[in-house]
Amino acid sequence: MRTKFILAFFLTISAIGFSQKKALSAAKKAIKSGDIETANDALNAAEGQLSAADDKTKALYYFLKGQASAANAGDSVEKIESSANAYNKVIEIEKASGAKKHSDQAFTNLQTLRQALVEGAIKDQKEGNNKLASEKLYLGYKTNKADTLYLYYAASNAVNAKEYDAALNYYNELVDIGFNGIEEKYTATNKESGEVDSFPSKDLMTVSVKTGTHIKPETIKTESKKSEITKNIALIYISQGKDEEAMKAMEAAKRENPNDSSLLQSEADMFYKLGNIEKYKEIMEQIVANDPENPDLFYNLGVSASKLGDNEKAIEYYNKALELKPDYSSAQINIASVLLSREKDIVEEMNKLGTSSSDYKKYDALKVKRENLYKEVVPYLEGAIKSKPDNIEAVRTLMNIFYQLDDPKAEEMKGKLKALEGGN
Repeated sequence: MRTKFILAFFLTISAIGFSQKKALSAAKKAIKSGDIETANDALNAAEGQLSAADDKTKALYYFLKGQASAANAGDSVEKIESSANAYNKVIEIEKASGAKKHSDQAFTNLQTLRQALVEGAIKDQKEGNNKLASEKLYLGYKTNKADTLYLYYAASNAVNAKEYDAALNYYNELVDIGFNGIEEKYTATNKESGEVDSFPSKDLMTVSVKTGTHIKPETIKTESKKSEITKNIALIYISQGKDEEAMKAMEAAKRENPNDSSLLQSEADMFYKLGNIEKYKEIMEQIVANDPENPDLFYNLGVSASKLGDNEKAIEYYNKALELKPDYSSAQINIASVLLSREKDIVEEMNKLGTSSSDYKKYDALKVKRENLYKEVVPYLEGAIKSKPDNIEAVRTLMNIFYQLDDPKAEEMKGKLKALEGGN
């Protein structure tokens, strides 16, 4: 009875082996002829018997599966991933068994897939399809986790696509693997053109210098991306309303690079978004102390002071920005806006007056005060228009002020406004 059982089992295995080999042979022929649908049907038939197959058969199955998945993958990240996983499985199986029948070709095919992924991601990025670019780059990373830059760029594209959950996962993975993004770049000056050329490797740069085509070889290390990553993690948490996590992430970023001015700016932005304008102002003042010749910093301080209701301080900051950059139109517009906000109180006071002689005197005094306010605003609006002649709102506001002042320049502004509005 035992002998019969063993014989029956042997016959079953033989039948399975024969059926599977037939299916794989059919899949191979179908792939060669371009009939991928038939190939997939044959591979599905073989898959059910795969657990009982030997390593040689398994390697062949996964190699054919990789080919079939890649043949009609197109832009499908799922099919590309299926193909990449299959090729990696071939390499894994043959490495364990000591065979190398399909490994070399599987590796070559895998590299071709990865190259196509990167080229596709670049194309998607240029076309504004950052979500698909991110998915392709992440798959590029998954197929070879030594290429951590793929993961970094996958996160960046996810942010641009506003896929913040995916971006957060990618950034946190970068933190977990200790990614810093520091690269070595190789450059040398071209003797003929005088321009600095980049080289993909140190060896190529060295050869170019030795052959005499280039001089002044340099190896430059890029800055670490760690603070940028932790900063972006914090900003994503803010966008998700996770303030506590955002604070922790920003503190981690500051520990990593405490003297990074861009990081301080991001921290200030974080507090601004959280509504803590006082803290925003405090950090901005620290940044200004570190970079006192930067007009943009004083402009931002003006914005924060205005938000805090300190308009006098806001004007002071805007004027400091204008000292450093006289044609800073945004600062000029904001000063004009702050000054004109005072008009409301003057008009309200005028409207409250009665018809007595003393009220008429007060009215005339307020009218002069209002006119003086307009005159104070005029230079800022004129400066803003000089810097940006197409600012319709600035032109319209200045036109209305000139009409109030009975200034003949009102007609000039009217003409400009008509031209900007298309002659209507």
